[in-house]
Amino acid sequence: MTALILIAEDEPEIAEILDAYLTREGYRTYRVGNGQTVLDVQPVLKPDLVLLDIKMPGKDGWEVLAELRRRGNTPVVVVTALDQDIDRLQGLRIGADDYVVKPFNPVEVVARVGAVLRRTSASRSETVLRVGRLEVDTQSYVASVHAASGAAGVQLALTLTEFRVLAHMAKSPNRVFSRSELIDACLPGGDALERTVDSHMSNLRKKLDKLGAADMITVVRGVGYRLADQP
Repeated sequence: MTALILIAEDEPEIAEILDAYLTREGYRTYRVGNGQTVLDVQPVLKPDLVLLDIKMPGKDGWEVLAELRRRGNTPVVVVTALDQDIDRLQGLRIGADDYVVKPFNPVEVVARVGAVLRRTSASRSETVLRVGRLEVDTQSYVASVHAASGAAGVQLALTLTEFRVLAHMAKSPNRVFSRSELIDACLPGGDALERTVDSHMSNLRKKLDKLGAADMITVVRGVGYRLADQP
């Protein structure tokens, strides 16, 4: 699925131009004209990147950027008429990934969007593991299961050990892990029994089952466990 760009711009003409050029390049877009609306829709839409104006009603872009950074690492490209060095520095200090000054060349904006997405995607791929409908973020310690339709994922309520086991297996999907391997990798101390692994696996499967994905973890008799990329 192509990247979703959230366009936060209260001037309709500018928003339409950005929308048209991004759509032409194959991106999906969603437009809002209010700073508070950005924060309202971001958790639901989970955009791959936000194009953010600064002077908007509701909340200004600085407030929105600061809140987005508190929430996570969604890439943000600031697009604004504020062209002073102090404004650029403030944007980068708060956490903008790039800064574009109006009036701009829309072709350049699209190119910068692509560059930021490539850069952040490469960084994110090192911390986010995807196996089928399962997504494991090893940086934020969050694991979620996405619906087949591609809708937003539902977070799993995991213990730290359960998360470690799931993340370790997600690094090598379809590989069979022995109980002793999982003990060494995921249960520090080395004094855990193999039946402890079975207990953690049972709990994991029950939690996955509630989201219709219990079959992702399978038992290989006499060997151990496999995390399959197809539930």
